[in-house]
Amino acid sequence: MREFSEDYLRRTRSGMWDDSREALEPLALGSRDRILDVGCGTGELSRVLAAECPGEVIGCDADRDLLAIARDHVPVVAGDALELPFPDDAFDLVVCQALLINLPDPAAAVAEFARVSTDLVAAIEPDNGAVAVDSSVDAEESLERRARRAYLDGVDTDVTLGADAKTAFTDAGLDVCETRRYDHDRTIEPPYDEHALTVARRKASGAGLADDRETMLDGELTGPEYDDLRSAWREMGRDVIDQMTDRDYRRTETVPFYVTVGRVPDA
Repeated sequence: MREFSEDYLRRTRSGMWDDSREALEPLALGSRDRILDVGCGTGELSRVLAAECPGEVIGCDADRDLLAIARDHVPVVAGDALELPFPDDAFDLVVCQALLINLPDPAAAVAEFARVSTDLVAAIEPDNGAVAVDSSVDAEESLERRARRAYLDGVDTDVTLGADAKTAFTDAGLDVCETRRYDHDRTIEPPYDEHALTVARRKASGAGLADDRETMLDGELTGPEYDDLRSAWREMGRDVIDQMTDRDYRRTETVPFYVTVGRVPDA
């Protein structure tokens, strides 16, 4: 399973659910007694669940460093998603966010979630293949698309799972109740914060692509094709910095998430 830093989790989940929680309605959070957030990371979703649930919310993650941050929001327990440290029927809702896309066998995880749930299991998973980028730099959208396609081709789990998470639910023996879509927008515009400036500098240096080079080359992308992409990427990054200097740069990235809800049989 891939590991993620505190900064990555905070950055990619910043503002998520602040604009609308309509897609979470099938979880009936207001009626829950005990919720488990599996793979909670820094507790970004746990915080939202705790705000909506009158009962108890517990976060669970294998990374103890991330749990040290998540415990600011909810009680936490260290544990593996495929072998949860809880007895059968310990919760009435088990939920995860952007976890199944990083597991080689999502159905096995869903089955383990069902073991500890008396009622519902929910997965909030992105379709990373359908990310949309709107940028004031003409070349950014097409280069992002090329880089994303090459990266996804080299990843060994299904990071485009999204709406197809329901297959993992049925494979695990759950009855799928509903799937709803939620679009998470991340926007960069003036005034630019330090993170936005750092991202721009990493584009201009090619450092961002360098981090993903090994994964990209695990797919069909060749070495020379990677070098050409990185060269164009660095040029695009310089255009981003130029526009930032004039306070003209704007970028919106939209990541589609799908909330899939399943009921434990005989619940």
